Amino acid sequence: MGDTFHWLDVERIGEELHDAHPELSPLSIKFVELRDLVKALPGFEEQPGHPVNERILEAIQMAWLEERDDEA
Repeated sequence: MGDTFHWLDVERIGEELHDAHPELSPLSIKFVELRDLVKALPGFEEQPGHPVNERILEAIQMAWLEERDDEA
């Protein structure tokens, strides 16, 4: 996909997580684990002034779930 992305790029993160972890169910992942999975994605860079919070993690989880469901 190219370039870097950060916490506010929830759709991109959902796609990246789906590609990187097709064996995982997005709804079975705890937010702490989800945060760590996102931070480990190639190209992910945290932006100063844009910390992660529960609302962002929820949006990422839903984007990942939608990506998985679209492929099924």
